[in-house]
Amino acid sequence: MSTFYITTPIYYVNAEPHIGHAYTTIAADVLARYHRLKGESVLFLTGVDEHGANIQKVADEKGIPPQEYCDQIAPTFTKLWQKLNISNDDFIRTTSDLHKAGIAKFFTKLYESGDIYRGKYEGHYCQPCERFYTEKELGESGTCPIHKLSVEKVVEENYFFALTKYQDQLIDLIQSNPSFIEPASRRNEIMSVLTSGLQDISISRSSVDWGIPLPFDPDQNIYVWTEALVNYITALDYHVDGEKFRRFWPANVHMMAKEITRFHVIIWPAMLMAVGLPLPQQIFAHGWLTKDGDKISKTLGNVIDMDELIEEFGLDPFRYFFMREFSFGNDGNYTQQRFVTRYNSDLANDLGNLLNRVLGLLSKNFEVLPDPIQPDAIDEEIKQMALETAEKLDQLMNQTALDVALETVWEFVRRINRYIQQTKVWSLKDDPSRMGTILYNAMEALRVISVFLTPFMPQVAAKIQSQLGIEAKGQDLDSVQEWGGLAGGLPIAKGIPLFPKKDQNRMPQKETGLDSSTDATVDNLITIDQVQDLELRVGQIVSAELVPDSERLLKLIVDLGNEQRQIVAGIARTYAPQDVIGKQAVLVANLQPAKIRGIESQGMLLAAVRKKQLSLVTVDQAIPNGTLVS
Repeated sequence: MSTFYITTPIYYVNAEPHIGHAYTTIAADVLARYHRLKGESVLFLTGVDEHGANIQKVADEKGIPPQEYCDQIAPTFTKLWQKLNISNDDFIRTTSDLHKAGIAKFFTKLYESGDIYRGKYEGHYCQPCERFYTEKELGESGTCPIHKLSVEKVVEENYFFALTKYQDQLIDLIQSNPSFIEPASRRNEIMSVLTSGLQDISISRSSVDWGIPLPFDPDQNIYVWTEALVNYITALDYHVDGEKFRRFWPANVHMMAKEITRFHVIIWPAMLMAVGLPLPQQIFAHGWLTKDGDKISKTLGNVIDMDELIEEFGLDPFRYFFMREFSFGNDGNYTQQRFVTRYNSDLANDLGNLLNRVLGLLSKNFEVLPDPIQPDAIDEEIKQMALETAEKLDQLMNQTALDVALETVWEFVRRINRYIQQTKVWSLKDDPSRMGTILYNAMEALRVISVFLTPFMPQVAAKIQSQLGIEAKGQDLDSVQEWGGLAGGLPIAKGIPLFPKKDQNRMPQKETGLDSSTDATVDNLITIDQVQDLELRVGQIVSAELVPDSERLLKLIVDLGNEQRQIVAGIARTYAPQDVIGKQAVLVANLQPAKIRGIESQGMLLAAVRKKQLSLVTVDQAIPNGTLVS
């Protein structure tokens, strides 16, 4: 059986967990669950980093020993993972005996490699980061690039690791194996650092008391960042070269936020090279979350209240939104209005209504699930799309393109909704064989969809399967390779709505940033909520043709990055088809589809119009297709 080993970073316990920790961990959980669905043996590791000056500082402020503080704060992480339904197989604490034993072995081998030497260090140190920065990294401001705080000049006699020795090997590694770092933007950053030249790094601290002593010099403690990286193997019984280590190392994916990429892509591989261990297969560094355009910060008072969102919308919609809304490798801006819009559009309208409608039609017209005995050509299209979706999904999950993977599933969800509309199944009461076949196919499609959604929304997937009358056991990716997994004759359940629609107007006033005492005195003024109901996105027109028998309509195909939309636009009197191809225009992406001259239009382009003059709203510089306009 093939194996899959995925890790999150170990989270620093100087404060309780927040949405950033949850974002990384949910993503890792999705990948772990997906690979289990594939029948692989999965090990999913997360944990906490409990050493260093910052932990000592917080403990001193609370008037308790560092270990006591760590013992208090570590459970807040495990409790959150339970609340978020995280399926981690292990949880490593760096104060554990297991970790300390592995650290002793690793740093002894590192010392024996000949790449450790004693020297004097003088550099710019950021206390919150617990790391040194070069003059170039600090920039003209002279402040930490992460925290924007002043750094201190530190002079210490420490032990150093000869990182410069591995500079060329690291460059060769990345050039020969580009997928070692994803996404490409992170790879470019790291290559810039490597080609600019590395410096040897200090691996110990004489001035920090709370840490693990060097095995070859107990008067110095190991620098927390070099110690923390080794958790990925200490959790595997590395200290005894155990079966778990031999089976699962090297890791398939180290998942993390982008600010710690350099440690994982430069220092960690170099240390592994020095002790002769295999390197992890991939480092994936996702972007940051912001809220309403601002960095999320307790100081700004704009934290995302996970408890409130989960209570209002449910756990799985919470998981779904953060995996679906943002391109996983890039930064993403959260607004609560977008959460409600995505919930109502994708979950309540597309998926929830499909399930309720199919079950309703079945219970109204049949005693049990009918057999599909009267197939048609359109049914074969549905079956083929299910297989194609499974193939695309596998490719995208292997690329950690989680948002695109979900959009691919939703293309299938929307196709089944159109299948119900196209066949007008509700009108086939006089043809029960055909009606039964269509409804069977819709039920089978829902089964397949539930399998696809299991990694992202495990509770919802199980509820769908329960309403279909099947057990979750056996509903894996192999089960979607052959159409017909549902047996005819199953009892028909009464549909229970999974996603009650939410009222956008019930949003808390604090989310809008507006003074509720402001009165509108002009009849056509609208609220900020109404503006944010519009999903405006940049799309590139990739094809255009005249609509037959129309002088003003063009049928366009618009690329939104993750999907292509067909748009019918009344611009033919101003623009010839060839004039618009390649333009990046702004469109309303969440407009309900409509038929124009018998052609479905899946959105609306924006244009400035004055009398007979018309000009498309475009962007003044190239920007990724699908970018949100706000």
